Amino acid sequence: MYYVYVIKFKRNNQFYIGYTKDLRQRVKQHQKEGALTLAYYEAYQLEKLARTREKKLKYYGSAWRGLKKRLIA
Repeated sequence: MYYVYVIKFKRNNQFYIGYTKDLRQRVKQHQKEGALTLAYYEAYQLEKLARTREKKLKYYGSAWRGLKKRLIA
């Protein structure tokens, strides 16, 4: 499985979007950067689909705005 994830850093309330094959390990790596919360993730069987979704969230504002509304509400 491949995962697209959103983490929220507690120190500055910033969000980070990424994709990985090992979600648990990636969250542990991010925790070294500071306290955080795994705010959201999606699972995909194909890496191409996960990468496409990550790019949409990072580079197309409407996709991120829609998801962010659900995360903050």
